[in-house]
Amino acid sequence: MDSGKRIILLAAQSYQDMELWYPYYRMKEAGHAVEIASHQKEKCVGKFGYPAEADLSFEECSASLADAVIIPGGWAPDYIRRHKPAVDFVRQMFEKGKVVAAICHAGSVLVSAGILKGKKVTGYLAIRDDLINAGAQYHDAEVIVDGKLITSRQPEDLPPFCKEILKALG
Repeated sequence: MDSGKRIILLAAQSYQDMELWYPYYRMKEAGHAVEIASHQKEKCVGKFGYPAEADLSFEECSASLADAVIIPGGWAPDYIRRHKPAVDFVRQMFEKGKVVAAICHAGSVLVSAGILKGKKVTGYLAIRDDLINAGAQYHDAEVIVDGKLITSRQPEDLPPFCKEILKALG
């Protein structure tokens, strides 16, 4: 394992390829240990065909052992939010004041975790109403930071998204 912080990326079928792999390699480049978690350690295939082999199952994710969770978009968040261990992990990370980062459709996992009331967020336009109905203050911006909660809208926002994750990790 690399030195630095421990970061877990949540994955499921049809993840947005760039939104998983760009942060994965950017965090590794910065010296952090990065692991991919999915349901039952399954191999996931992105929307554009790039495979991701999971290191952990959602059940093996522990907020006491991780420093950050990053949730990519695509269709994967719709699958991730169906798994209670994944949703519980995200909620626990938030409650422990750890970095919780979501891009694109990944805000739907934050909705399921029940952590958005009063928080400033952004996300893909298609989930704007869901974020607002969960109690969030939605803003159309490339990245929004509210404490250790970091959100972005789309793949084009990956550079500022990753920059803010790295800043939050210290």
